[in-house]
Amino acid sequence: MDLGLRDKVAVITGGSIGIGLAVAKGFAAEGTHVVLAARNAERLEAARAEIVAAHPVTVLAVDCDVSTAVGCDRVIAATEEAFGGADILVNNAGTGSNETIMEAPDDKWQFYWDLHVMAAIRLARGLVPSMKRRGGGVILNNASICASQPLWYEPIYNVTKAALVMASKTMSTEFIKDNIRVNAVNPGFVLTPDWIKTATQLTADKGGDWKGYLDDLARANAPIGRFASPEEVADFFVFLCSERASYSVGSTYFIDGGMLKTI
Repeated sequence: MDLGLRDKVAVITGGSIGIGLAVAKGFAAEGTHVVLAARNAERLEAARAEIVAAHPVTVLAVDCDVSTAVGCDRVIAATEEAFGGADILVNNAGTGSNETIMEAPDDKWQFYWDLHVMAAIRLARGLVPSMKRRGGGVILNNASICASQPLWYEPIYNVTKAALVMASKTMSTEFIKDNIRVNAVNPGFVLTPDWIKTATQLTADKGGDWKGYLDDLARANAPIGRFASPEEVADFFVFLCSERASYSVGSTYFIDGGMLKTI
């Protein structure tokens, strides 16, 4: 199936690891040029090198912190300089949290708001003009099942991911007149380095069986009984950014192995 993505330009935040890297590889396999944005410059360069070794596309690595306005401006400027703009924006940068409402300080709330919501807003604001010049585009925001079915131990993550879903809906109604489609995805359990790190910490005093911990977690919460691989999620992301999903506007899609308990 030709997804119509050859020679498009896709900007992916959090692109050096996990879902973001898998999405970047998926785009590159379709002939899409890629802008990878992430904080860890060494890991980012390794990701860039891996992709260009496997696919004949251009990959631009931008080390920056998109939770800041300066970081977002750096991504926008680099994309404009290298490609004259973008056709696709995947807002993927994010991380889990662990706190209580009563104990979390204001600055922690602000950080997650900037990372999960304002980064998406700032990057859209900066890249939509070039999408308009290029005849349209796609914005896809990586939210979480926690936006609808929250986990008790991360209220800030739950709240900011729910806000990202609403931001996606609001963007979609504003941008579709310029042929720019906006959607969101709510993944469930995905086996990313973040999950492995968390599970390793939680099992450190019990023998360090992080895999067993995650297997038990999946069996208890997801009817499919396992975590998704980043590649399984990435395939869906790439499809939603393609011409094959041209009538998909303002929707939020769950890819969660049946974990959502409502209809």
